[in-house]
Amino acid sequence: MDVMGSLTAIIAYGENGGRVQAAISDALDEARRLDDMLSNYKPHSEWSEMNRLAAQRPVHISGELFHLLAACVEYSRESNGTFDISVGPLMKVWGFYKGTGHLADPGSVRTALKSVGYRNIILNPQARTVRFRREGVELDPGGVGKGYAVDRMADLLRKEGVRSALISAGGSSIYALGAPPGKDGWRIDLMNPGKQSKSWAHSVTLCDESLSTSGSYEKYFYADGKRWSHIMDPRTGYPSEGMISVSVIAPKTLDSEVWAKPYYILGRQWTAQHKKKAFKVFLCEDKPQEPCAWVE
Repeated sequence: MDVMGSLTAIIAYGENGGRVQAAISDALDEARRLDDMLSNYKPHSEWSEMNRLAAQRPVHISGELFHLLAACVEYSRESNGTFDISVGPLMKVWGFYKGTGHLADPGSVRTALKSVGYRNIILNPQARTVRFRREGVELDPGGVGKGYAVDRMADLLRKEGVRSALISAGGSSIYALGAPPGKDGWRIDLMNPGKQSKSWAHSVTLCDESLSTSGSYEKYFYADGKRWSHIMDPRTGYPSEGMISVSVIAPKTLDSEVWAKPYYILGRQWTAQHKKKAFKVFLCEDKPQEPCAWVE
């Protein structure tokens, strides 16, 4: 199923085929519901309406969206601002909104940066409203939507009695529920992005945990003799450099999807010092010698 701009798929096992199929159908319906709520491509989504109105006045939003935004602000604080859902203006000036990107004019980057920063998001828990500090602020769900949806789908499958399933959103956000019959877990191959498409850097086995990958090979363009990726450093206004990909294994897909960006931007040393104890991080740097390795 094509949802949230990517192909979402579920593989599931169970003794009662009809019950498993019904659970899969419900989980996919949940993904569609969240796409209708979180999409910044659909003009009447709750996310789009918030973007249009929140600079003018406090906007009352659903409890679900409020809690997600509050989590995003906390992620931004913990990551020194390297994860930031307010990157919308930068994604537009770099052509990554509804496109594969183009070289941005430095003046446009400076202008966009004035509207970027998680501190521009004002949340009122009592009134359950969101307000932007200034005109031009625009939130981008691209770094959280798939992870949040995959977690919700996994919760729904679990509640409906499914004990063995693999959920994949675009291949970049994955949750492994239990294990396939006769196995210890779900085997996932991590691509070596510096090699040919059929080359694998490592294989992992997942059981009741998630895997998310962010890479410069996902969406990019060439200009001035170099490759520019869609992974934006919100502090500088420019695509982050020095990394090829980061894969994060974590208990929740929202966590693995979100933290892949700060680890990508801040690099191996920062990641080694700050990664969560429950996480495993596989990092591929943009260098010729042994670029891919687990972060110790």
